[in-house]
Amino acid sequence: MASGADSTSSGLNVPRLIVGLGNPGETYRDTRHNIGFMVLDEIARRLGTAFREEKRWTGLVAKFTGGYLLKPLTFMNDSGRSVQSVGHFYKTTAAQTLVVYDDVDLPLGRMRFRSSGSHGGHNGIRSLMAAFSTQDFPRLKVGIAPADGRPAGERMVGHVLGKFSVEEQPALHAVIQRAADAVLSAVERGLDSAMNVFNRLPES
Repeated sequence: MASGADSTSSGLNVPRLIVGLGNPGETYRDTRHNIGFMVLDEIARRLGTAFREEKRWTGLVAKFTGGYLLKPLTFMNDSGRSVQSVGHFYKTTAAQTLVVYDDVDLPLGRMRFRSSGSHGGHNGIRSLMAAFSTQDFPRLKVGIAPADGRPAGERMVGHVLGKFSVEEQPALHAVIQRAADAVLSAVERGLDSAMNVFNRLPES
């Protein structure tokens, strides 16, 4: 993806730091709350890069031409600390940081780019907003809502920390592929172009 660097130099709004949100450890592996990690794993695979643990930033970092991938290991509620540390070191701004995370208001299989916005009750985004002192950073929301809509009350924790069912696997695989397509499009052609394309594609 060498064109990422070229796009940055041409003035396009290109993300340099791609963050996938999730919780570390085997207990949380493959849970719905970790779909951001899953998308970044697919992006790293496509780019032929590998994550390395950086204890100074409490995260897993992978480098690619034009930028960096980050999976914070701080647990979701403290994600901003890792993102802020990596961003400070690599001199990336909030506007250059694209965050991929789960969204319980979108059905599984759907996703949506946003250039800014509230945290919507997501503690990882809440932490990033506090670290950045702004809500103006791009994000890619990946849906994890069940067929009957956003879980209410005590069902919420059980849902987001639960694992995808066998029946959900085809939709999960498809949306991970499409989310990776969307992020790589943003890196190559800019966020505005990616938003125009992927926010308008028909959802299956």
